[in-house]
Amino acid sequence: MFKLHSEYKPAGDQQQAIDILSKGLDLGVEHQTLIGVTGSGKTFAMANIIQNVQKPTLVLAHNKTLAAQLYSEFKEFFPENAVEYFVSYYDYYQPEAYIPRRDLYIAKESTLNEVIERYRNAATQSLLSGKHTIIVASVSCIYGLGNPDDYLSLSRTLKVGESYQRSKLLTHLNDMQYERSEYDFYSGLFRIRGDVLDVFLASENFALRVEYFGDVIEALKLINPITGEVVQRLEEYKIFPAKHFVTPFESLKLVIPKIKDDLEKEVAIMKERGKDLEAHRLNERVNYDIEMLEQLGYCSGIENYSRYIDNRKPGTPPSTLLDYFPDDWLLFVDESHMTLPQVKGMYNG
Repeated sequence: MFKLHSEYKPAGDQQQAIDILSKGLDLGVEHQTLIGVTGSGKTFAMANIIQNVQKPTLVLAHNKTLAAQLYSEFKEFFPENAVEYFVSYYDYYQPEAYIPRRDLYIAKESTLNEVIERYRNAATQSLLSGKHTIIVASVSCIYGLGNPDDYLSLSRTLKVGESYQRSKLLTHLNDMQYERSEYDFYSGLFRIRGDVLDVFLASENFALRVEYFGDVIEALKLINPITGEVVQRLEEYKIFPAKHFVTPFESLKLVIPKIKDDLEKEVAIMKERGKDLEAHRLNERVNYDIEMLEQLGYCSGIENYSRYIDNRKPGTPPSTLLDYFPDDWLLFVDESHMTLPQVKGMYNG
């Protein structure tokens, strides 16, 4: 359960506001507003409401700076609970482009912030693990994210004393988009040393060490990935995928023919309109992606094919962070006069 830690007590009108808003939530009131000047303790009031209603909570802020500030404050208020941070992980982003008259394709370029990517993975994992979770997010929370059902179905729970063939675990790690490496060791990679398998977890600063005796898991340990020092010994651990856009290989085999069919139709339409260069480029790019999906189960820009993978109808919105929440959860929109216009800009989902 959510347990608020603070040396302060509600003062002035705070207690009345907390009681009224909490009661409104219990009665099913969908929209309520808390008004207060800067420094009046609105975040503290929000924390008290979370403790009262005991629901997973999303706190939506209009920029990364405010989100980071709120994240820090809620971490102090709820040290025993999962408080996570979910914002855009791009430090730099240039969308892909195509210039037909020069037959020039400009590939998408981006620089990811690995620390923020780890926070994002931790956020979705906390929600799907059933923990009492508070997520502080920017408008990034309504951008497309992988299907939570696929994300959860590909996760694997390891237990000490359990028979779990190492070859089977390696296959599962590949399905979860972890990559094997004998030299580098960073987030999303795994390595093998004799009967020891180390997995650098996508949501942690630590690596998971799996020690085998034959086909039996003899020990599970969280280790420092640099020094190898044991941080914690475990009886069981659930490994989640390294990326949000993951799909069971059997599902991919079903959707690839649909992608090919639509590709043929679009190429034919482009050629009828005299756009031969565009048709050639589209055919080249999509066939390359299909080849990657068939061989690796993943490709750069896999989110472009999310409609096929999720079996959604054209024009329907993709999964977002909101789909990772259970049915009954709480939303706070901080600085709503700034945040809501950003959200409304995504009127088509």
